[in-house]
This record gives sequence, C-alpha cells and structure tokens, in this order.
Amino acid sequence: MCGIVGYIGHQQADDLLLTGLKRLEYRGYDSAGLAIVDGDELVVRKQSGKVSALVDSVTNVRVRGTLGVGHTRWATHGFPNDQNAHPHTSADGSFALVHNGIIENYATLRKQLQEKGYTFASETDTEVLVHLIDDVRKAMNLDLPEALSHALSRVVGTYGIAIVSAEDPDLLLAARNGSPLLLGINENEYFIASDASALIEHTRQVVYLNDGEMAVVRRGGYEVRTIGNEPLQKEVHQLEWEMEQIEKQGFEHFMLKEIMEQPKALEDCMRGRVRASEGRVVLGGLLDVMDQLQRADRIIIAACGTSWHSALVGEYLIEEFARVPVEVEYASEFRYRNPILRENDVVIVISQSGETADTLAAVREAKQQGVLTLGICNVVGSTIARETDAGVYLHIGPEIGVASTKAFTAQVLVLAMLAMRLAEGRTLSQAEIAHNLHAISAIPEKVQAVLDQSETIKQMAKVYRYASNFLYLGRGYNFPVALEGALKLKEISYIHAEGYPAAEMKHGPIALIDRFMPVVFTALKDRTYDKIISNIEEVVAREGSVIAVTDEPNGELDRLCEYVIRIPRTEEFLSPLLTSIPLQLLSYHIAVMRGCNVDQPRNLAKSVTVE
Repeated sequence: MCGIVGYIGHQQADDLLLTGLKRLEYRGYDSAGLAIVDGDELVVRKQSGKVSALVDSVTNVRVRGTLGVGHTRWATHGFPNDQNAHPHTSADGSFALVHNGIIENYATLRKQLQEKGYTFASETDTEVLVHLIDDVRKAMNLDLPEALSHALSRVVGTYGIAIVSAEDPDLLLAARNGSPLLLGINENEYFIASDASALIEHTRQVVYLNDGEMAVVRRGGYEVRTIGNEPLQKEVHQLEWEMEQIEKQGFEHFMLKEIMEQPKALEDCMRGRVRASEGRVVLGGLLDVMDQLQRADRIIIAACGTSWHSALVGEYLIEEFARVPVEVEYASEFRYRNPILRENDVVIVISQSGETADTLAAVREAKQQGVLTLGICNVVGSTIARETDAGVYLHIGPEIGVASTKAFTAQVLVLAMLAMRLAEGRTLSQAEIAHNLHAISAIPEKVQAVLDQSETIKQMAKVYRYASNFLYLGRGYNFPVALEGALKLKEISYIHAEGYPAAEMKHGPIALIDRFMPVVFTALKDRTYDKIISNIEEVVAREGSVIAVTDEPNGELDRLCEYVIRIPRTEEFLSPLLTSIPLQLLSYHIAVMRGCNVDQPRNLAKSVTVE
C-alpha cells in the first residue's frame, strides 16, 4: 500500500518525483504529495485524488530543488483529503516525512505529544511519527538520523519512511520495518522507492533495505545502519526488468496488456524448467532443499486473494500427482491461530509482489517453528524471496494492473511444475511425467486461442454489464477458477459476485437464482461433466441466465446456455490455465463498459503491505 519515492542528486527533483509517483500509483491513489528542499526552504505540495491532480496543481508553479520526497496514498487513518495527504511536516516546518504502513500505538503517542503542546492538522498516524521525531530531536539535542533512530525505538507497527530537511539539504533519510523500500544508486545521485518501477528508468543498481534498517543518503555517498545505529554492509543488486515492461505499449489498460501477455508470460515461466523430452522438471531455486521437500509429510500453502486461489489449484495438483497431503490457509488467519507445525512439514507461501504483509508473517511464523519455508513470487529481491529458505520466481515481468491476471496463471503453472517434480521417481513414471510436460508445453498456444475470442466475449459483456449479481460455479480443478472469476468481477466492475463449488449451489445460493442472475459455469468434459450438466439444468429450470465455458468441440450445452465459450482441450489438471482466461476477459470488458477504472479500482491497491 502507498508509494514512496525520494531523490537526491544533480537533477531537478520535481519531475523525477512526479514521474516516479505515476509509476507507483497502482500502490495507492487516494491522494498524492511531494516535498522539495529549495535552498533553505522546504516546499510542500499535496492534493487529494490521483497523481494527475497533483501534477495539475504544480504545473504553473514549478518547485526548484535537487532533493525531495513524494508519496501516493492508500488511506488507513483519516479520509482521503488534502490535510491527510503526505508529506507531513514538523511543527516548525523544517523537515517532511512520507510513510507507508501503520503505527499501531499512534493513539498513545498522540496523547503524549498533545500533552507536550503539539497540535495536529490531520487524522493520520503519520503526523504522530513526524512530531515524535521532532520531539526526540529537540529533547535530546540530536541530529535528524539519530532522532529518527531513537523515535523508531518507541514505535509499534510497520513503516517505510523517507525524510528530507531544509536544515540539511545534503541528506535523504529512509527506514523500513514491514513496508518495502529500496535504494537506487546512480552516478552522483540516489533514489528511494517502495518498488523498482519508480526508478528503473534511472538506474538498475539497488540495495534492498530489510526490516529494522535505515539508509542515510548524502550527495557523496550512503550508509546503511540498523535502527540501533550499527553500520551494515549491503550487497548491491541488479534489476532485471526492462523499461518497456512497465509501459502500456499501445494497450488501453495495463490489465488488458497483462491478460494478452499470458502466452509469453507462461513461456517465460517454464523456460529452462520444463524439459519434456527428458521427462523432467528443473526448478533451480529448489535444488538445495529438494531432498527435504520430498520427505515432507505435509505441505501447507499460505496466501491471500488471487494467490490463495492459485494455492487451491496447487492443493489438487500436489495431492493428485505427488500424493502428499496439502492444506491451504489464508495467510491472515494462519499467523494468528497458533498453527501446529511438525518437523517434516513444509510451508509454501505465494505472493505476486513478495511483500504481502500477512503472507510474510506466515513465513516468519513457520521459520519460528523451525520448518522449511518456500516462496513463490514474481518480484526478484522482494522480502519473501529473501526471507524464505528457497523458492521459485514467476519470471513474468512486472504486473501493474491491480487485479492480478498473468500472475495467477503463472502461479498455477509453477505449482503444476512443482507437482511434477515431486512426483518424479515416486508416484509417476518418467513416461507419464513426459506426457504431462508435453501438455504443459502446449499451454501458451492454447491460451492464445482463448485470447483470440476477446471480441466475442466483449459482445457478451454488453448483455451482462447491467447485472447486479453474478454466480460462478465449478468443480474439481475449476472450483478455484470460479472463486477467481468472481473475484475479478468484484474487483474491477463492482458487481457483486460469488464463487462456489457447483454441488454447493443447492445448499443456499440456488435461492438467489432468477432470470436476472447470470450464472457462469466451467463445464469441461471431465470426470464431473455429467454432474455439472445437472447443475446447469437446475439453474435453467429457475430461469437463470447461464454462461458456460467448455472444451472444443462440445456442442451439447448450446440448448441450455445463453452463451458458450469454447476453449482448446487439454489435460484436466491444466484446465485452470485456460478456463480462467475468458473470465478475466469478461470481467475486463464489463468493467470498461461500466466506466470503471480498470487498472486502479476504488479502495484497492496492488501490494497489500498493511493488515
């Protein structure tokens, strides 16, 4: 949540900060602001609404200066308005701070500061942090880095912080605990950002801050310390993303671009890993722990949102092929319910960003209990990638649209590859694995065949764009697809939608069905096909409007359904990689026709780094 960008160097900071905020807007878009040190003056500009509103407000009044910080907000404390927008400044206006995270003991600190005479202009926990640093600085006669260190020792909660001061125009400060921050390094200039998209056009050299670390950046260099002021030696990493990957490249929306990128994304994800002719899978990130993983008595997969849906598919995959018991947990529940973990358990976490707060907490809970932890994520160098014992990157390039699409299919693909690797030499013969890997290798071309139906699905969207409710139903591997299809529609079109196992329809949801209720079925000719047909008949008998996703060349559903979407045939265990695509397209086209902001849905942000 929230986007942070900071700069110190030789260029004018305003354009750099505003461009960086536009890149980070998918992290939060309730309000935006910047603070720039102009000589011995600190100039602050902030505005409710999207970054474009901030750009408009400063267009004719350019702020000069080569040191500054910017912020785009996802509101936690206080309404999205000008007063609550970041940056927040000290009482004397000498320094400004931007913050991502939640200060959990802010109410206590606020009361203590009010008793000392501090007044508050906002409802935010961030302003409490500003005044706390100011109070410590004055009371103990400390410089700003020392004051920050002492103040943070009194803070409970999560934060990613960047600070600039008019009293020290040679200083950019940053600190992290639970909210991602990285330091970008270029010749005679430095950047602070909450993710790489804000600085990729300026540098590829980055230092990742870990929890409990702060960066003291000056024009002549930088140092990284612990919050307790102990110096640290940090490795400089090379970013892998290309600039064009964070551009729309002619598409109307990032979401549409990312839906259409899926054939290439899946090819990239399996490249070098799927060796169909050899009947084997190579997952380099798991080589050092594979023996331990294969001895697992139980696998627990923890995730949130779309990643949780991919985990459910993973449960089917691993149990069917590797015959290892799998439990899927909401990461937000796993961290609080005192889970029972045994010596030979393995905890796998899934997160597109690698920064999801609840999922990261699940990693730490598992590590505390001494079990092997594996991460499946997309962002190289992310916190989950660094803190898990081993893992697998998706390698699909950045996903900017808030509603996840290509990350879902890539996560399912990684789980399918993992299932094949676990089955190797145990439950499947090499010939069986080779057969399955050939089927996996054919998936990108089949995904493209589904994407080629986008215009047909767009015509369907015209009929359903005014619906108030949707029901998504599926069985087996496609039950999680029903959940994911419903989530996509909710996220971007604001139509209420629910996903269910098809058999559960009779245990409640059937009461909702009438001629105004569209019902989406995945109805492939698999082991549950006859049962699905019965469920469709039950909906039709109650005048429900049925959309079916089935496999070619099945024509049996035409008599029952208003619309039938046909996908290429594949192995049953790979079907979610195809059935999810038309549901993504349907949600996208409906949302566009309803005038919704597809890439930045209301109240949502891409990376959920707070509880």
